[in-house]
Amino acid sequence: MKAYNRSLTPDGLLPNGSPFISFKDQLASIQEASSNLSPLTPIRASIPPLASMSTKKPTHLMAVLNLTPDSFSDGGLHSSSKPEIYVNKMKQQAQQNRAPTLVDIGGQSTRPYAKPVSPEEELSRIIPSIQAIRAESSLDKIAISVDTYRASVARAAIAAGADIINDVSAGQLDKEMLRTIAELGCTCILMHMRGTPETMNSLTKYPDGVIQGVGSELLERVRAAEQAGIRRWRIILDPGIGFAKNQAQNLEILQKLNELRNFEGLQGFPWVVGASRKKFIGKITGVEEPRERVWGTAACVVSAVQGGADIVRVHDVEEMGQAVKMADAIWRA
Repeated sequence: MKAYNRSLTPDGLLPNGSPFISFKDQLASIQEASSNLSPLTPIRASIPPLASMSTKKPTHLMAVLNLTPDSFSDGGLHSSSKPEIYVNKMKQQAQQNRAPTLVDIGGQSTRPYAKPVSPEEELSRIIPSIQAIRAESSLDKIAISVDTYRASVARAAIAAGADIINDVSAGQLDKEMLRTIAELGCTCILMHMRGTPETMNSLTKYPDGVIQGVGSELLERVRAAEQAGIRRWRIILDPGIGFAKNQAQNLEILQKLNELRNFEGLQGFPWVVGASRKKFIGKITGVEEPRERVWGTAACVVSAVQGGADIVRVHDVEEMGQAVKMADAIWRA
């Protein structure tokens, strides 16, 4: 058998070239890689993963389902003892192609000055709704996120059928949370917040600016999550609008979301933005009733889309769905 010694020079021939193809010619024939390559973040097996760096990515709606009597805009609106009411509404939305991609279920209010409830009370509020949604096959393409900062609640919620853990404290209020998420192997949302819901309004000083402060503090939480064993592609970030931020800082985050997305060390992560019905919108628009802050919320949603948000967390699904479709058509067509 003859041995062939072929050097890797541009004009050298490929071993099995036909008729005679050089390395240079072969490289020239290879199509350039797409500029839309992006990390992929899974949210549910039946839903395409988030491609955060793609310029054509659709913006996903996360519907808010607060099963609490004291949430700032919809406390007491939804009953944990009658999940079929909300499930039927979701089924109608799905039939009409207007369903959200995710529903964020919460059993503990995180509004300013909110008092904590027991883990048992929190679970009694959310588990029936998780199970009711997962029992409905027509809602299989809706991911369930659970808004909790407790590891024990997170574990029970995932066991009941939830897909994502949305921790407003990014693992700071329960030292077991990050390790628990790593063990569960689920995707998580790490939100920027300082202190607790009872103290956060007094913690709004950012000596180097809110973008630098939020970016560097979120980077610390990402590193803590990775050290706990959470895979990088399982992390979604949230700038925490309204949490330890004043009105001017909330507006700056919306104005400079793309700058925050490109903060050194945070590139490539998907982002969720939740400004829906918040107090600063009411102050600017003069609308006192949170449920009537639809137009102001829509402006924030459009700004979030322009800034590169992957998910917008909203109360008014149908109205914000229209705003997102229009914004996507303008900036992500």
